[in-house]
Amino acid sequence: MQIDHLWTHATLATMAGPAAYGLLHDGAVAAKDGEIVWVGPAADAPEAGQTIDCEGRLITPGLVDCHTHLVYAGNRIGEWEMRLNGASYEEVARAGGGIVSTVKGVRGASEEQLVSE
Repeated sequence: MQIDHLWTHATLATMAGPAAYGLLHDGAVAAKDGEIVWVGPAADAPEAGQTIDCEGRLITPGLVDCHTHLVYAGNRIGEWEMRLNGASYEEVARAGGGIVSTVKGVRGASEEQLVSE
């Protein structure tokens, strides 16, 4: 089978096996016609039309939602403490927390403040 792309020498989060996250060090991922067709140790990887060296990088399954906001103002540590103490999201919102507090914080901050945070 001719492989189109091979990403090699990466750490792979396979989510399988006994290791945390199923980590496979010095792993490789092969794709043909836009679909992943092989995953395994880089030493066993098939030949490919294009090989991409991913040393020092982590390849994870595609359904990852890190839900990161690059721009925000303030922090929500008080809300986190409320949640740790058993408050529901509804209770946090009634106390003025939640996404509304983040929106207000961002809208009330200057561009300089947003850049510095």
